[in-house]
Amino acid sequence: MAPTPLPLPLPLEQMPGVGGGGGAYLPAGQVNMSPRPSPMLGSNCHALQEGGPRINTMSMSVLIDFIIQRTYHELTVLAELLPRKSDMERKIEIYDYAARTRHLFTRLNALVKWGNSVSKVDKSSQIMSFLDKQNMLFVETADMLARMSRETLVRARLPNFHIPAAVEVLTTGTYNRLPTCIRERIVPADAITPAEKRQTLMRLNQVIQHRLVTGKLLPQMREFRIRNGRVTFEVKHEFSVALTVMGDSANVPWRLLDIDVLVEDKETGGEQGQHRPSEGIPISNSALLWSPLDGKSLVHPLQVNYIHQLIQARLVENPNALSEVYNCLHYFCQSLQLEVLYTQTLRLNYDRLDENNITVEEYVPGVRLTVSYWRDLKSELGYRLTVQSDPSEIGRPLAVVHVPSLGAKESADVADRAVRSEHLSMERLIVHTVYIRSVSRLSDLKLEFQAFLKDVDCEFNLQGTPAILTVPVLSPCLRAEQIHITIDTHTGMFRCHVPKHLDCPITDEMQECLNGDRGKLPALLSELRFWITHRRCEKTLQHLPATATETLPFLSQPEQELLQPGRHKIYVKLHRHPNIVLVVQLKEKTTMPNEMEYTFHLGFVAFQKDEADVIDDSSKQLVSVMAQPHSDIPRCYTKLMRLIEFDTFVATHGPGTEVDADVSPHKRKSNGDLLAPPAKQQKTIFPAYFIPELAHVVAMCDEKIPFMNLAQTLSKHNIPHSGLQVEANATSLVLKILALPQPGKTVFAHQQQHQQQHSQHQPGSAAAAAAASADSKTTGASALPTIEPHVWDDLMRRVLSISVRSQTNKNSQVRIWVVEFVFYSTPLQSTHQKEQGSRRTVYLTYEQATHDFSKTVEDLLNDWSKIVYLYTLVHDFAEQLKNKRLSLCDMLVVKSYSYMNLLLGYGPKKEVSCNIYWSVQSHGFRLTFVGGMSAVNAHSTMRDQLAQHLNQQHSLTQIAQILHETYNPLSSIAKLPVLPFLGIPRPQVPVLSFCMLAQSPCLMRLTYQAVYCLELRFRANRLVSIRDGASSRFERNVVEEFTPIQGLKAFLSKYVDESAAYRGRAAHEDDNPLSPMGMEDNFGGPSSVTGVGAGGSSPFLGTGMRGPQSPRDSGLRFPAPHTPPSSSNPHTPASPHPSAGGGGGGSGGQGHGNFNLTSPPAPHMPHPSPSGLMPSSPLNPQPSPHMVHSPGPNTLYMQSHQDSPLTAMSPANNNWPGSPSMPRPSPRPGQSPEHKSTGGGTQGADRVGSRVTLNRPWAGAVPTMLTHEALETLCRPSPHPNKDINVPDMSPLERFLGCVYMRRQLHRNIQSEEALTALNSTEPGVVLFKVDGLQCQVVLNQMHMQTLHLKISQLSPMPDKLTPPFQLSPDDLLVLEQYFDTRVAAPPYRPNSLHSICRLLNLPAQVLKDFVQIMRLELKPELGGDQLKWTVQMCMRMPPSAVPIVPIGNACVVLGRMKILFFLQITRIHYGGGVGGPKDWKDSPSLVLPIVYDIQTNITQLAERNGQVTSPTMTAASTLLRRFAEFNAQQNQCSLFPAITDLLTNLQLATEMPQPPPNQSIGPPVGVGVGVGVVGSSPNPMMPMQQLQPQQVGPQGPVGPGGYPQMGPNPGGPQ
Repeated sequence: MAPTPLPLPLPLEQMPGVGGGGGAYLPAGQVNMSPRPSPMLGSNCHALQEGGPRINTMSMSVLIDFIIQRTYHELTVLAELLPRKSDMERKIEIYDYAARTRHLFTRLNALVKWGNSVSKVDKSSQIMSFLDKQNMLFVETADMLARMSRETLVRARLPNFHIPAAVEVLTTGTYNRLPTCIRERIVPADAITPAEKRQTLMRLNQVIQHRLVTGKLLPQMREFRIRNGRVTFEVKHEFSVALTVMGDSANVPWRLLDIDVLVEDKETGGEQGQHRPSEGIPISNSALLWSPLDGKSLVHPLQVNYIHQLIQARLVENPNALSEVYNCLHYFCQSLQLEVLYTQTLRLNYDRLDENNITVEEYVPGVRLTVSYWRDLKSELGYRLTVQSDPSEIGRPLAVVHVPSLGAKESADVADRAVRSEHLSMERLIVHTVYIRSVSRLSDLKLEFQAFLKDVDCEFNLQGTPAILTVPVLSPCLRAEQIHITIDTHTGMFRCHVPKHLDCPITDEMQECLNGDRGKLPALLSELRFWITHRRCEKTLQHLPATATETLPFLSQPEQELLQPGRHKIYVKLHRHPNIVLVVQLKEKTTMPNEMEYTFHLGFVAFQKDEADVIDDSSKQLVSVMAQPHSDIPRCYTKLMRLIEFDTFVATHGPGTEVDADVSPHKRKSNGDLLAPPAKQQKTIFPAYFIPELAHVVAMCDEKIPFMNLAQTLSKHNIPHSGLQVEANATSLVLKILALPQPGKTVFAHQQQHQQQHSQHQPGSAAAAAAASADSKTTGASALPTIEPHVWDDLMRRVLSISVRSQTNKNSQVRIWVVEFVFYSTPLQSTHQKEQGSRRTVYLTYEQATHDFSKTVEDLLNDWSKIVYLYTLVHDFAEQLKNKRLSLCDMLVVKSYSYMNLLLGYGPKKEVSCNIYWSVQSHGFRLTFVGGMSAVNAHSTMRDQLAQHLNQQHSLTQIAQILHETYNPLSSIAKLPVLPFLGIPRPQVPVLSFCMLAQSPCLMRLTYQAVYCLELRFRANRLVSIRDGASSRFERNVVEEFTPIQGLKAFLSKYVDESAAYRGRAAHEDDNPLSPMGMEDNFGGPSSVTGVGAGGSSPFLGTGMRGPQSPRDSGLRFPAPHTPPSSSNPHTPASPHPSAGGGGGGSGGQGHGNFNLTSPPAPHMPHPSPSGLMPSSPLNPQPSPHMVHSPGPNTLYMQSHQDSPLTAMSPANNNWPGSPSMPRPSPRPGQSPEHKSTGGGTQGADRVGSRVTLNRPWAGAVPTMLTHEALETLCRPSPHPNKDINVPDMSPLERFLGCVYMRRQLHRNIQSEEALTALNSTEPGVVLFKVDGLQCQVVLNQMHMQTLHLKISQLSPMPDKLTPPFQLSPDDLLVLEQYFDTRVAAPPYRPNSLHSICRLLNLPAQVLKDFVQIMRLELKPELGGDQLKWTVQMCMRMPPSAVPIVPIGNACVVLGRMKILFFLQITRIHYGGGVGGPKDWKDSPSLVLPIVYDIQTNITQLAERNGQVTSPTMTAASTLLRRFAEFNAQQNQCSLFPAITDLLTNLQLATEMPQPPPNQSIGPPVGVGVGVGVVGSSPNPMMPMQQLQPQQVGPQGPVGPGGYPQMGPNPGGPQ
């Protein structure tokens, strides 16, 4: 459809509804559906010719726009006309307008509804229009042709051409033969030039200037300008008019050109100079304001035209034309200004103010406007203002008259601000008038205040807008504390308030007084002073530990006059002293009422619950009352016990508030300043709300009362002191203690007395105190150290002063006591940089929150005992430290000595520390140990034993010697793991790997998995003796809790250093008979424990601490142990006996030998080894050239079963010289072949007969001497001897004990399993057993004794069996042995792995063959190729990620009902990760598969559980195994290994599996359960495996050995 051209809008007169027309505003063609064109539209034929519609149409949007324009126009006209009509006329006009509009929009609604179906009519109309157009073209063509042939062509003739005109036009290009009348009437004349215009305007300016000079001109019209032939007169704020003359004659009247009214209403938006044409606007004095809307002119253009015509007429008639122009316009503009002010007043009264605030009393248009305000004030004349024109002289502007009258200056100022300005505003006029009135009234009130406050030195301020009068109440006074008095601008009433105290109740009374009777004003001011002073007191105490209150809850009113009811006193409660109240009395100074004076009283109060409650006189004392028994009724009433008045001047002008001199204490005065008078000290300026006297008195009471309480408590304890003093420069308060008593019986007496008093108030705590005292007696086994007189005198000479001060903790804001001890130097010099001077200070802190000053004094005495007792040790130790013979300076360094703590540094780098201090709770010394940056202090394990030794001996020298000699061995022992492990005795029970139990400072027991126990004794000369702790040291039995360690002596002998062990021993010390007991010294530690003596290897070696089995030992064999055996802890054996003498050793003389067999023998003594040569030591990694080396465990015991396993490794005669003076590692076997023993060649044979065999069960009970280096090697983690075992580093001792434990568990398994048969073995430490067709022996590697090895051999078949049994190949046996060595008997040592391997060995040979193939795939992954997608690993123990068919940690190989349940962990191989290629096992998916093999049916399947949700991969694995069992299984061949191989080859992940066909069906699952593993790292570094094709090899028969069906074996990999 072609776009319809938009028609022009109809004029207003042609719109329907205007002028009474009722027709709808619609095109005729749309109302009348006749196809005949309307006769009033003459363009239809043209429209039809152009292809448009047949009828005249109009767009719907244009129609709606017309309707909206018409409605808006009518509404605008109605809004302009209605204000000037009566109320009934307004209602009629509004009703007519609403009816017309409703009728019009109803028709529009009907048209819109009809327009929904107009599309069909439109299409039909277009079709008819097109057909009519074609028809009309045919008809017109025929008519034109007929007319031409009949009329036009009949009379057609060729005209006569006007040849002269044509020649003229063609030759000249013009035509001059037209009539002249055309030129005269139509063609305009030529315009004048710009120069003529300028000349004319200049002449006109001269004429206007001449007429103005010669004529009469008013003074108000003296401001004019002449430009461009016109003169413009401007009267400010009224009008501007432009005139000119039409000639230079004197009789030519003035011509009015333009009028511009300058009156504006900026508040309502009326502006001048903006004209808008309108109709029907009458001109009258009451309608000067044409439009109050924003941005519209105040004068209607018709009004301007009327004025223009009126003035122009008067210009022609009046001879004094210019005066007439001014008079007319001036009167009109003044009337307009009054109308604007009147309209603003009405709007202000309607919008914001009511009639009570402002009212128009009289309005005469053009004459005056009277407005009244402050109507609430009771005044005779009232308050009003009148804006009027001057009746005497019409030329003057509007004037403002005030009632009551204002001054001429103020009135003129008001008129200039509000009326004669550009901003004509009634609001500004009223506001300025109210401001002047407010200032006047406040000035009168100010004079009244000054009348009765004439003696007060204060300043009254009257300032601000609105005006505010500020009256100071106190001196000094903040502006926020002054009374702010102002006048309400609406009502004219006085308003007053105090900005800082808006809640003051006195301001309401004062406000009523100001507006009424002012006689009560002085009394109210006085009450306000006291009220503000109360608030100042509260503000002053805001940051002090006190609270101000006006009343106290007295049961009976006190008799003191001061405490009688009144408002001029304040009670100040001290937070830290509940029984003390400070009473502050307030008074006005008689000479200066604005200033306050304060009087202070200190009151002692008590609390009672009723009148019958009796209070003792202890409340009058400063010392706090003891805690009263608990009562259900709280004591909430107060009773005054005593009242003391303070001298205010003395209290506020003490040493702490005034300084005599202004000179700084750190600067010296010059000579000239000494004679000069002291300079006046500048007074400290405090804020006005701060009362320094009150703050100082409260702070003084709060600070001095605790000191007085403490001083009284010190006097009760007979401790002399100098009383409370003020330190120099008034820095703080200090209490000097002159002397403290010697700690001892007096301290304990005070403690017992305090406990008795405390138990009286709390009976339930008496038993606890008695138990605590009994416990202290039992724990403190030693008496208190003896304080020698010379030590006490030396300490007293060093004490310079003891001062007690009070401070506040910055973190917790709690008051604490700080006691300062000042000492003169120390007897023990330390390396601490802060302890190098001669003045040493010790600071002790005690809390004040408890108010128990007796406890504070007792704590002080306890801390003093710490200093004294520690000083007794240090005094003796300082003298011994200077002795160079003792070499203490080489052993340790004194890091710090602060009189309270002694910090010693020792170790190789002196970086580990030992802190020694006195403990009051245990009445003994305590030790704490701290490690260094690169070392751990292992002495923490025997902290209690060292503290007990120090409390018994009271010798720091012995402690230093013990710490020095035991640091290295303890550091080595600390490297052993102490973490708990699961799965050792039971899977869910954790057991500590190693547990260290200290028995004494030099004796320690080391347990392994709560089964084995080692007893370590630290000796002098860097030696440590180790023995089996399972053997009792008191009898020939075994300790029940532990098991003897088989092979311990042989293992330890590999680390023995002969030269170091024989150091310092006599030549006759090996004549003792062999005995596992009585081979220790009397204390078992270094030689510096019991005292200082001579004759030992150390300067501290005494008679009780000599070398091993010294002949000078006493005859007592089993003295009382240090620590009695404990029945509650089975891991704590009895302490060793201190005696080491032998029962048959002789009389103990010098010539008799009482030798010890704990250490290896000297070179002249028989060797302990049965072969005559010491086994190889780990300190010497190179093997002996004479040692027969065995490649593996298979040939270790196969060479000979008759000799000891050490025979093959130890040559017969090979010794080396020892060096008793210097410790060094043991030499290699055979290092010095030329060395010969002193006893000749027969000693080798005597060694076997005289010394014990190393592998005897009781051989471990004999102590073995090791050096510190050997112990470090024994305990330090090191790589596993077998490089094929990839495990974390472990210590050799842990590996040895683990192997012994596994061997013991294997022996127990053999005894418990029926299928395993134990065989007797002549060799110690060998486990020999047989299973069906196989003989197995498990042996400990005798080279290093840290690994277990399995040797399997085939048994000869029984002669009665016709069919030879199936046997494994030697290579299969080798795989079993390697798997046992690297997977079963390897760390971590778990006994359940032995259960699994033993059950596998019990399987039929055909089935075992397939398990061996799986083991081969695990051990040798390089046999596989790229076809296998998964690696495999057999699980010996139940992993946590599997389905809990078997408990976690148990043996996961289960046999029962001819079925085998085992678990395999398979790990996905990365694509492209070939053999030797990089693999990231961390992100590889891993599964734990529970496999069930049925021996009878020869079916391998996945163990599944009904109802168990399985993963897609597990479902695929189960499907593969069922498919293999269905299609690929062979009856005469074991299907286990082929099924596993097929699974590893074909199993795919869920993301890799193809979608199965719709008709594929899977059989039901078979088994009992299913398990899904987790994604994790591979347990062993494996490589991709090669698929092994199963073959049928070997004899076949119906029945195999053991009753199992006999099947063909599966061959292994490449042989």
